[in-house]
Amino acid sequence: MKILVTGGAGYVGSICVEELLQRGDEVIVFDNLSEGHRLAIDPSATFIQGDLNDSKSISLAINTSEPDAVMHFAANALVAESMENPYKYFHNNVCGGLNLVNAMVENGVRRLVFSSTCATFGTPDRVPSDEDTPQNPINPYGESKLMFEKILRWFDQVHGLVFVALRYFNVAGASEKYGEHHRTETHLIPRVLQVALGHLPNAEIYGTDFPTPDGTCIRDYIHVRDLASAHILALSAGKSGFYNLGTGGGTSVREVINACRKVTGHAIPTIGKPRRSGDPARLIASSEKARQSLGWKPQFENIEAIVESAWRWHRAHPAGYQD
Repeated sequence: MKILVTGGAGYVGSICVEELLQRGDEVIVFDNLSEGHRLAIDPSATFIQGDLNDSKSISLAINTSEPDAVMHFAANALVAESMENPYKYFHNNVCGGLNLVNAMVENGVRRLVFSSTCATFGTPDRVPSDEDTPQNPINPYGESKLMFEKILRWFDQVHGLVFVALRYFNVAGASEKYGEHHRTETHLIPRVLQVALGHLPNAEIYGTDFPTPDGTCIRDYIHVRDLASAHILALSAGKSGFYNLGTGGGTSVREVINACRKVTGHAIPTIGKPRRSGDPARLIASSEKARQSLGWKPQFENIEAIVESAWRWHRAHPAGYQD
């Protein structure tokens, strides 16, 4: 197939591009490089530098590349920033996404895989969270993703745009070539590994008094390559739908740090900090629907295996991408 990947220079997008190329697909990466990295784009892919907020830019890219389908990763994804600058999140995640699907319809492209988020559920009323869990976002980031999910429903109904929206919590790990380097890093595993590399003095634990076995919050970690495989399987879905992705288990912050200590051989000192506003004690996704309907089977369900792959990449790229 010929696939256009928006946000293909970012963390998840770059590894999905890598997996698509390995299976023989032709890939076009569309990215403005505001968050992604030029060096994260596989040289076998065609690169178009453009911005989804420029409707002419994305329309031209789709018109000239004539893809069979689009994978949409391009988005702003910092929860705290979204609480400070909601305009940026609604403008980029909703308006930019609307420009994308409009360009697809105009150019006769009717298949989309959307990288959504379990943040659309807010503080879920049940754990694990399945697809029918009520969606009540508690920040503009989650709201912006939910708004685009609703847009997709209508574009399916009116224009026959077949979409699959994949919702997941905490993605981690790396491939042999590409890994996680955000310009503003908020994710737990890379920040803990930065301590092991000597770039940070300690690992921060936000909240040590949660109603969990060790007092720290529990999250569902999914390996980035497993996430990429789900996106690729979604290309073959015959109808539109929503799928939650996770390993079905949960790992606490302390357990993640202990796994990092074991894998790296470093002590990794920690410092406790107050809970962050709106942080639930447990966030775990039920992925039974994806397993049954898409045939998805995650290969990395052990937190140490996820950390090991991340550590290999960070040791090889201690300063991340040098661009």
